[in-house]
Amino acid sequence: MTITARRAAPRGMVRVPGGTYLVGGDDPDGRPEDGEGPVRQVRLDPFMIDPACVTNAQFATFVKDTGYVTEAERIGWSFVFRQFARAGVIDATVPGAPWWAGVEGATWRTPEGPGSSNGDRQNHPVVHVSWNDATAYATWAGKRLPTEAEWEAAARGGLERRRYPWGDELAPKGRRRCNIWEGPFPSAPSKGTMPVKSFQPNGYGLYNVSGNVWEWTADWWGTEWEPYADNPTGPGQGPGKVIRGGSYMCHDSYCNRYRVAARTSNTPDSSTGHTGFRCAAIL
Repeated sequence: MTITARRAAPRGMVRVPGGTYLVGGDDPDGRPEDGEGPVRQVRLDPFMIDPACVTNAQFATFVKDTGYVTEAERIGWSFVFRQFARAGVIDATVPGAPWWAGVEGATWRTPEGPGSSNGDRQNHPVVHVSWNDATAYATWAGKRLPTEAEWEAAARGGLERRRYPWGDELAPKGRRRCNIWEGPFPSAPSKGTMPVKSFQPNGYGLYNVSGNVWEWTADWWGTEWEPYADNPTGPGQGPGKVIRGGSYMCHDSYCNRYRVAARTSNTPDSSTGHTGFRCAAIL
């Protein structure tokens, strides 16, 4: 399906100033194998970015306008956190992650599979969208996906070399600042996603850049860096597309990737119940 822009990027986006930023991390509990470090400089032109992830309501408008069918809908199934799976579980698993289940009929409309609905989650992030789906939405909206460097610069909110978008403490004064796993993983009850504007925004006005859902970026995955880069766009190809920010399933016992420097990837046609996206645009 060919998607065309319906309009120029709308108002309501956050302006991130151009300049030189420090990206990457050297957290003592970081993951060197993920290419988090070293800390390095990037120069970015000014850009715009959505203050929050795309919601179910926004994605529904896109689908109504274009007739777009997501990859999960075309394939017929997607990955659901096993605690949420109600019916339609198929023989599709993730090696080393038994808490995931392939569920027939799991889509952005029916996040937990047959019998579920996103009806009461219109202001929650849309999930079960692949990188290809996210790119189609962004094109229609007159936007694009942010590069990984743009995403990290925006997520830091003007802070340098801090673990989280708000500083170095996960819960300042005992107050939660993001939607990540609470209690033993994966046995404790999960609340799943939360509204896209939960918690206090960072210094640039971005919400939930730590936790809630992973966010697609434009870049292919790679782990080799130059000490300085000008508007980097990642390698020319790779095994998957970079996702950032962590999700409601992240827990320090196995996945502390809700830190700003943390990163991982997934293939462009993959979809899960904990991955969404926000868009960027040039000024």
